Amino acid sequence: MPPPSLAAVVSSMPAGHANGVSGDARRRGSSKKVHPAPPTMMPDAADAADIAVGGGGMGKNGGLDGWWRRKRPEWCSVAGVAGVARRHPAAALFACGLLLFMGVEYTIPMVPPAAPPLDLGFAATAALHAGIAARPWLNSLLAALNTVFVAMQAAYIVWAILGEGRPRAAVAALMMFTCRGALGCATQLPLPAEFLGSGMDFPVGNVSFFLFFSGHVAGAVIAAEDMRREGRRRMARLYDALNLLQGVRLLACRGHYTIDLAVGVGAGILFDTLAGRYLDAGASPPVSRCCSSCHKALLSQ
Repeated sequence: MPPPSLAAVVSSMPAGHANGVSGDARRRGSSKKVHPAPPTMMPDAADAADIAVGGGGMGKNGGLDGWWRRKRPEWCSVAGVAGVARRHPAAALFACGLLLFMGVEYTIPMVPPAAPPLDLGFAATAALHAGIAARPWLNSLLAALNTVFVAMQAAYIVWAILGEGRPRAAVAALMMFTCRGALGCATQLPLPAEFLGSGMDFPVGNVSFFLFFSGHVAGAVIAAEDMRREGRRRMARLYDALNLLQGVRLLACRGHYTIDLAVGVGAGILFDTLAGRYLDAGASPPVSRCCSSCHKALLSQ
């Protein structure tokens, strides 16, 4: 048989006794401790006043010093900085680079207006430049080989859209060359004084010579990125190696400044990414491998 409830027991007691029991219960309930709310992330009134007037630790909770000790981020200590460097070595390296070049920026001498541009890539390839300049046939041979590599890039990008129905590399190349032409018109850098031209180079005779940035390098990066997406990693590595040799040849022949080559790599990656986002926004269904379907898919996107 279950025990009687507390209400039933109280109702069966005499009136005075029942009142005493209920009063004891009320007193016990009122004696319970009420825990304060957890502290917020903002300083209290005393700390805020100290912080405002620069109290320097005279508030009831230590003022600015005490508040900073309680609220400072984890990385604002020697152990915290060591932990960040251990978990994010690349970010730590770039942070050191920022500090380094902040000092370089205020101490490096500028090139005088009448002096030729200073290019460390030109200095590194000075001996190779002298050898090519002394052998015109070698200059023409290297230019012809470079033109063949450019044709290989173009052939792969055209095959990707016409033969395999994948327009991303073609869209990236169109974006890249359009941007390169606009930048080449907007800021025309002087042709290097030691430039070694060749009729075998592309474009033939360097009719439209834009220096910034390197379309040769950017086109090779776009093609190599497409190969990686398709699992053609050996071919991508081959294109990367040929792109590196192409960069050395362009520096030795003074066909590009070093910054043109570096930005060409970044431009290839950037426009490949933008082309992917552009095509993903269209969200069209997969296309077949026939050329007519490729054209329809490209126009619909």
